[in-house]
Amino acid sequence: MESEGILLGMGNPLLDISAVVDDEFLHKYDIKLNNAILAEEKHLPMYGEMDDKFKVEFIAGGATQNSIRVAQWMLQKPGATSYIGCIGKDKFAEEMKRDAKDAGVNVQYYEHESAPTGTCAVCIVGGERSLVANLSAANCYKVDHLKKPENWALVEKAKYYYIAGFFLTVSPESIQLVAEHAAANDKCFMMNLSAPFICEFFKDPQEKALPYMDYVFGNETEARAFSKAHGWETDNVEEIAIKISRWPKASGTHKRITVITQGADPVVVAEDGKVKTFSVPLLPKEKLVDTNGAGDAFVGGFLSQLIQGKPIEECVRAGNYAATAVIQRSGCTYPEKPEFK
Repeated sequence: MESEGILLGMGNPLLDISAVVDDEFLHKYDIKLNNAILAEEKHLPMYGEMDDKFKVEFIAGGATQNSIRVAQWMLQKPGATSYIGCIGKDKFAEEMKRDAKDAGVNVQYYEHESAPTGTCAVCIVGGERSLVANLSAANCYKVDHLKKPENWALVEKAKYYYIAGFFLTVSPESIQLVAEHAAANDKCFMMNLSAPFICEFFKDPQEKALPYMDYVFGNETEARAFSKAHGWETDNVEEIAIKISRWPKASGTHKRITVITQGADPVVVAEDGKVKTFSVPLLPKEKLVDTNGAGDAFVGGFLSQLIQGKPIEECVRAGNYAATAVIQRSGCTYPEKPEFK
C-alpha cells in the first residue's frame, strides 16, 4: 500500500483526565457507567475535584484521535495516518502535540487563540468507565481550516476517512465536505455512532452524513439508541445492523458494512443483508484495568488492516487484539510495539 497519509481522521482532540473514582462521586455528578456525555454547568467542578481527591493521569484522547493513534501503532509506519481537530494554546495543547508526534501521527491542529484545550473526565469504577467531555477549543473547529490548501491536501492524499460521531456536534459542514469528496473519488468514508445522545439529539446531521458512510461502527447501546430514534421496533442488534447497512447510499461504488461491538460478546458485522458474528477473546477479569478507549482501539485495529486490503475477518481480529491490549492499561495507551501477526 502507499502508506503515507492513507488514513485521515477528523474529530475533537481532548486531554483525558483519568482516575479511579467511587460510586459517591458518580452519584454526586449524576453520571452513569458505560456512557459518554457532554459536560453541563453542573459537571464543571468535577475536573478540579478529580485532581484534588483522586490519583489522576493525563492522556491525549478524544475518540477519533484515539482510533487514529491505535491504527498508527498497529501499522508501525510513521506518517501513515493524519489527524485534524482544534486545540487551544496552552500546556495541554503542547502535551497533545508531543504525544501525537511521538505516536507517528501527522497532526494538523487548528490552534484557537482564546479557548482552552478540551478535556474529558474519565471516571473509572470497577474497570468500567464514564466519560464527561468539556469540549472547549475542540468545539471551535471551523471548516475554513479544512479548506486551507495545506489541510485540504491531506484530504486529497488520503484514501480512507474516519470520523467519530462526536464531531457532528462541532462541524457537520466539514464532515459533509469530506464525505462528498470520498463519494466523488471512489474513496472509503467511515463514521461511528459514538454515543446514544448523538443518535437522539444530533439525528439530522447524522442522517445527512449516513448515505456517504461505507462503514458504520458502534456498540450495542448506541445501535439500540439509533433504532429507537428512528422508530424501529427492535432492539435486536443483528437486525439493527442489517437495517443500518441497507440505508440508502449516496454512491453505489461501495456497499455499506455495519460493525457493532458488544463488549465481551461477539462482534456483529452486517453486509449484503446477512450477519456474521465474531467471538471476542476472553480476558481474565483480574487483567482488566479500564475499558476507556476499548471501542476506539477496536476501530483503530480494524482500520489498520482495512487500509491494507485485508478481509473483514482479519480486520475484526486486529480490532479485538487492539481493544484487548488497551483495556489492560490505563486510558487509551498501548505497549511499545504490537504483537499482532
